[in-house]
Amino acid sequence: MLRRRDYGEAVRLALDTIRSNKMRSGLTVLGIVIGVAVVIMISSVVSGLRRNINASVTEFGSNIIWAYRFDFFTFTRPSEEMRTRKELTREDGDALAGLPGVDSVTSGVRYFNPVFGVGTYSLSYQGRKASNVILEGDTAGVRDVYDIHMNAGRMWTDFEDQHRDPVVVLGYDTAETLFGRQQAVGKQINIEGELFTVIGVADQRKSVISGGKNPEDNIAYFPLGTLRKLHPELKDHLISVKAVSHAAMPQVMDEMREVLRRRRKLTPAQPDNFAIMTQDSLSEFWDQITGGLFIFMFAVSSVGLIVGGVGVMNIMLVSVTERTREIGVRKAIGARKRDVLLQFTLEAVTLTALGGCLGILLGIGAIQLVQLAWSALPVYVSLFWIVLAFSISAAVGLVFGIYPAWKAANLDPIEALRYE
Repeated sequence: MLRRRDYGEAVRLALDTIRSNKMRSGLTVLGIVIGVAVVIMISSVVSGLRRNINASVTEFGSNIIWAYRFDFFTFTRPSEEMRTRKELTREDGDALAGLPGVDSVTSGVRYFNPVFGVGTYSLSYQGRKASNVILEGDTAGVRDVYDIHMNAGRMWTDFEDQHRDPVVVLGYDTAETLFGRQQAVGKQINIEGELFTVIGVADQRKSVISGGKNPEDNIAYFPLGTLRKLHPELKDHLISVKAVSHAAMPQVMDEMREVLRRRRKLTPAQPDNFAIMTQDSLSEFWDQITGGLFIFMFAVSSVGLIVGGVGVMNIMLVSVTERTREIGVRKAIGARKRDVLLQFTLEAVTLTALGGCLGILLGIGAIQLVQLAWSALPVYVSLFWIVLAFSISAAVGLVFGIYPAWKAANLDPIEALRYE
């Protein structure tokens, strides 16, 4: 068994060799430095986005269930059957309100650009104009379902919804654009030539991009009947259900599915012609997006690591050739094969591990510079990825350094001493 002293001596010899060939060692591990830096940079951005998205999802609550005509958390192209499905209605949402395990329900429609996720409307007040505003109509239960906090004023009532009263609740950014520091509640704004009374302003919501504006804050909320009166063509309702607890969600989803299938007159043999989704669907959707980034990250870093590994093997073979006589002397005075094997293996591992450390520092430095240039970019440097990147860089040295080390360990001492 190798003693601790043997390891210490091997590491010392490895460091001496690296110090005596600084330029060669630096060029050798350049690929590893780049590969590790790419891993740190991409993983930091993805981790930062994930944390912000999880925070945004948590803002909804952990027990929200959505029902819609089709699944909007998917990359698959809609089939003809999906495109021709009948829309869900307000009455469908009302039918779900009485289910056991359901705390509250709201049905809503939106007028916005679904591709870019922003609005297309302009709202005005005394010469001030708010552009790209999302218009959303909901039943009065929206505040209970989404726990919407009010910065000022109130939400509408069922009475105002049923009578299609011209009232509106503005998002935080919309109100700020139109009124600045003025009181918004009680003022009348112009939308398509019609006047609507502002009865409330919603609190600012968390953004996926740290420090950036959330498109959901540039919004105008209406009673569902009011928005349908303004835009009768909006028929595609999103039904949002809040379960009494997270544990009750599976049962509530089954009951929702049963009620909607019955209302849509589906036979037992027919598949669902609607979709039921939860926050888990959003997480899976995000995983699909980030999966491509991680594949790109591993592809780029793998190329760098392989190039670096080949460089390490090449330089170690050169080192073995240059130090053939030294190896012969060591063996002549009692060094065993495993001593020489350990020395050269540790030299390769130390070389790539140092490259990994440099890559980690370079990656963290680069991501900090990017964040300085774009402060809204969410970044989270994960200890997991730092440890993984360092471990992989050390493993590269082990894999690509073992052959040169084995070659050195198996040199014949007599032939090695004769080497010039």
